[in-house]
Parts: sequence; structure tokens; C-alpha cells
Amino acid sequence: MYAEQYEITLPADYDMRIIRERVARSGHLLDDRAGLGLKAYLIRERGTDGSPVNQYTPFYLWNDAAAMAHFLVGGGGFQNIVRDFGRPAVHHWTGLAAVAGPARATVPAAASRRVTELPADPDPDGTGLGLAARIAGEIERLETLARREDVHTAALVLDPRDWRLLRFTLWRDAVPGDEDATERYEVLHLSAPGLAGLAGLADRRPFTG
Repeated sequence: MYAEQYEITLPADYDMRIIRERVARSGHLLDDRAGLGLKAYLIRERGTDGSPVNQYTPFYLWNDAAAMAHFLVGGGGFQNIVRDFGRPAVHHWTGLAAVAGPARATVPAAASRRVTELPADPDPDGTGLGLAARIAGEIERLETLARREDVHTAALVLDPRDWRLLRFTLWRDAVPGDEDATERYEVLHLSAPGLAGLAGLADRRPFTG
């Protein structure tokens, strides 16, 4: 499993109806894309849920690295972003876990991100497994979160360059006020052709990609 996200920050007075209409018009095009686990079409609106900016910032979970590469550089869709907004930086992560919540059968209306720095582990026993223990604990917390009745899907991914964890959660309704979120988003559309195939360490089996 692989994750990616790009952030298109728009002017403070930008009419976000333009993005809403864009997604309504073309969001369905990835509904059956081979190799894609999910794409959440996300926005943040300035002044809503504490957002300081207007942003269009889709989030992807891929089952197949080749499909992700085709989307980015093989004419598989990203060229439309480049054409209309310029070429944004694309953040990417290694997938660790994806867990279905009780609200999986619903259409999610909101999403949240939580970014956590991974400090250097003291490794007191000299095994080098401090990081593995930390990740196992984070996956357990993810699974606990995913039991909440309003969770559609929860995923944990890792940036091994800067050693940061990102927890991404899709919610049936609004992001709960008690959720420890770095960012909160509105979901305009969800394409999820390979949702059932997302896998990671939580499954204790090899990745599907």
C-alpha cells in the first residue's frame, strides 16, 4: 500500500464552487481505476474548521505502485492538475495499515489528518526494535479508533525520510471535536475501486502492491 497527497493552495478570495463543480464533473473518472485503493477528493475552506487557507488536496491510497506511477507521469490523470494549477509537490508515504470502520457502507463527508514526529528511539535493550514497537503501538491505536461508529476507514502511513507518521481517517459525518487532528477536510467525492484490497502491517501479511 502506498499513499500520496498534493496540496493546491488557492487565493483567499477564491470561489470554492469552482472546485466543487470540477469534482462533480470529473470525480467519477477514477471510480474504477485499476490499482487504486481510494482517492478522497478533499478541500479546506478558509475560516471553516479553523482552516487558514483555501485548498484542494486529494489523498490517495494505492494498491499498486505501477498504477500510481502511471497516474503521475504516464498520462493517467495528473496531467489535468498540471494543466490547470501547475505542478505541485506530491507527498508520498509507505502504507502501514488500513482498517475498515463500522461506517464503511456509508458515503464519508469529512476527513482528518494527524501528523506525528517519530523521535529517535533510545533502544535501551540494544535490539534496534524500538521503532517496530512504536509502530505496533500506533497500529493498535488506529484499530481502536476504527471501532468508532462514525469511522469509514482509517489508515496509517510512514514518511521514512523525515520519520513522520500520518494517520488519515474518513468520517461518516463531521470530524469529531475530540479528534486530535492536524488538518480537517470536507470530502467532495470518494473513488474506492480497490478499497477491500488495501493491506499493511495490521494484516500481518505482505503488501498487495
